[in-house]
Amino acid sequence: MAKSLKDLSREELMDNIHQLKFAAVDLNLYLDTHPDCKPALTDYNNITSDLKAVIAMYEKKYGPLTNFGGAESKHPWSWVDEPWPWESGE
Repeated sequence: MAKSLKDLSREELMDNIHQLKFAAVDLNLYLDTHPDCKPALTDYNNITSDLKAVIAMYEKKYGPLTNFGGAESKHPWSWVDEPWPWESGE
């Protein structure tokens, strides 16, 4: 049985984020040359929705991934808390 998002570790969430971002970029490039491909657009929209959900879960559990308007912050300002995404070895 697959784990739900809330049960994934920090590393598993980041892995999912990387995979979904890769797929979104790949489909974006495909759609640039095949704009009328409805199945690809459907896949892109589904992946984008999944990506938003995984990022939201990561940020809820571990804090923001970006510091410029990508996510709201709880009080106190949490962007300065370590480890920052690029410092966690992921």
